[in-house]
Amino acid sequence: MASRDPASDQLVNYKKTVGQSDKLTTGHGAPIDCKTSSLTAGPRGPILLQDVTLIDELAHFDRERIPERVVHAKGAGAFGYFEVTHDITKYCKASVFSEIGKKTPIGVRFSTVGGESGSADTARDPRGFAVKFYAEDGIWDLVGNNTPIFFIRDPLFFPSFIHTQKRNPATHLKDPDMFWDFITLRPETTHQVCFLFSDRGTPDGYRFMNGYGSHTFKLVNSKNEPVYCKFHYKTDQGIKNLMADKAADLSSSDPDYSIRDLYNAISQGNFPSWTLSIQVMTFAQAEKWRWNPFDLTKVWPHSEFPLIPVGKLVLDRNPKNYFAEVEQIAFSPSHLIPGIEPSPDKMLQGRLFSYADTHRHRLGANYLQLPVNCPYRCAVKNYQRDGPQTYCNQEGAPNYFPNSFSGPTECPKAALTKFSTTGDVMRYNADDEDNFGQVTSFWKKTLKPAERERLVENIASHLKDASDFIQERALKNFSQVDAEFGKMLRAGLSKYARPGSKFATANL
Repeated sequence: MASRDPASDQLVNYKKTVGQSDKLTTGHGAPIDCKTSSLTAGPRGPILLQDVTLIDELAHFDRERIPERVVHAKGAGAFGYFEVTHDITKYCKASVFSEIGKKTPIGVRFSTVGGESGSADTARDPRGFAVKFYAEDGIWDLVGNNTPIFFIRDPLFFPSFIHTQKRNPATHLKDPDMFWDFITLRPETTHQVCFLFSDRGTPDGYRFMNGYGSHTFKLVNSKNEPVYCKFHYKTDQGIKNLMADKAADLSSSDPDYSIRDLYNAISQGNFPSWTLSIQVMTFAQAEKWRWNPFDLTKVWPHSEFPLIPVGKLVLDRNPKNYFAEVEQIAFSPSHLIPGIEPSPDKMLQGRLFSYADTHRHRLGANYLQLPVNCPYRCAVKNYQRDGPQTYCNQEGAPNYFPNSFSGPTECPKAALTKFSTTGDVMRYNADDEDNFGQVTSFWKKTLKPAERERLVENIASHLKDASDFIQERALKNFSQVDAEFGKMLRAGLSKYARPGSKFATANL
């Protein structure tokens, strides 16, 4: 072929320079098995929301041009490593679990959920517990909380739920009517509310709390045999909580208490650690289990699905720069690596899209190129280009697929395990699920008498500011957990009753 000018021959010259094609990956570094077909339910069925390859491609493309010109706002971060201590390769082929003694670099961010960046660390609130594994075949983000459950089981409610935790749009004040109105109208929240208002609702800093992946995930071994799984981080420092009065005092005297505690501990060589364990449920067990195993408002009892130890997380380095390494660190449940896959957990399915999408809004289309987020232990090779804050634009490589010029190719071995799905497409109402059975067990078997008293007092002292009819609805829900629970809460509300309220002591 006759020689052309350098611009015309750019792709030809690139192919000569590069030679053999690299493997095609997602933006988070995981290999892509197929770049020509979307993930569908059957050859003529609808596309699935869990098609991370498709969503990753479209969402990035939507933001490739700079236009003319929101939860877990406050937190602390640190870095360290995960070390495998027990062999689980019979369940999972993920590279981070490949052999005993293997170490994988990690970044962790702890956070409060509902407050703004300047809010107090000791507020009664769930705590985020997010871990980024920098694996050699991509980034794996295990993004959870310090509770094994959540308030809702369907992502359609998530924006409304978070609105109730934020500020009234008219007054710009926290509003107990907003909070308790939603909580009492959605009784599936009862389980998480009891965790939140128990002693564990105000942990004594981030080092003394457990973490949970919360969702149900799918693990796949080297034979492509799948099981369902839940992840648990148990603090090696032991559980320590702040009583309500101490937490309130620290909110004013040291609102950055948890950030300070973590930073100082690591600086002094007192490296915090957590033991990672998994619970495993077979597909056959999932089919027959009395509860929906994908319901985020439920736990898997340890008596039925015991904890299996896996390894240890150790945090031994503070961030060098908070903004660069903590404010800009971005976690998403869609950042998975081969061996770890989504399950039908509805909340997980919603988060697969939502988290990466909000990072693209907050940090830009190329947030995965930031040093703290990039899968630096593997090469990212794809067809995404341009956009704000582009650091690595893949030089002269072609930006379209398929091509004849040594662009990255597919990796069939990275395919998700095949699964079948059946059923009529409609919006299924889950309101008739058991919303109280596990909460009853928590009340009767987990909490000691003194802890029950504190739970009731913590609820009453917050619920007292809600409207009377909302208080009545709350009493009805908590009474369905246990009659004694309802009776104690009614007595607690009578202490705080407003003049003329039906909860005044004289009316009991």
